[in-house]
Amino acid sequence: MEKATFAAGCFWGVEATFRAIPGVVDARVGYTGGQMERPTYKDVCTDRTGHAEAIEVTFDPEKVSFQQLLKVFWENHDPTTLNRQGPDWGSQYRSAIFYHSPEQEAEAKASLVEAEKGTKKPIVTQIVPSDTFWDAEEYHQRYLEKRGLASCHL
Repeated sequence: MEKATFAAGCFWGVEATFRAIPGVVDARVGYTGGQMERPTYKDVCTDRTGHAEAIEVTFDPEKVSFQQLLKVFWENHDPTTLNRQGPDWGSQYRSAIFYHSPEQEAEAKASLVEAEKGTKKPIVTQIVPSDTFWDAEEYHQRYLEKRGLASCHL
């Protein structure tokens, strides 16, 4: 099993999207990329901890490649909006790929080049080393699923 970590706005819809991919064993919502240890949702919402709402995906590389996960990442959010996705704004909603290996870094950077070919606006997605991933509170895990919702996109 391998891990992949993505930030693409509100983590509820991102989690549901990645959970639906064959080969994804698990997806957890949480916070990463900030300075505070054990941040809470309330802390992160202040936009002062530096964390992004993110998902940590555990996947079987024999069934789904990191490159395929990157394709889903690019197709399911707007990587050209700085610190914003839909009605949500703040640095916690930034677009980011937190790579776990030199291979993931190279693939993420190559996918960025490809994604830029399909847009007229500059892509603002960060590609940075993975950091400590702090699980979000339990009520955030599988949030949409628990409420019988398929997505939270407007």
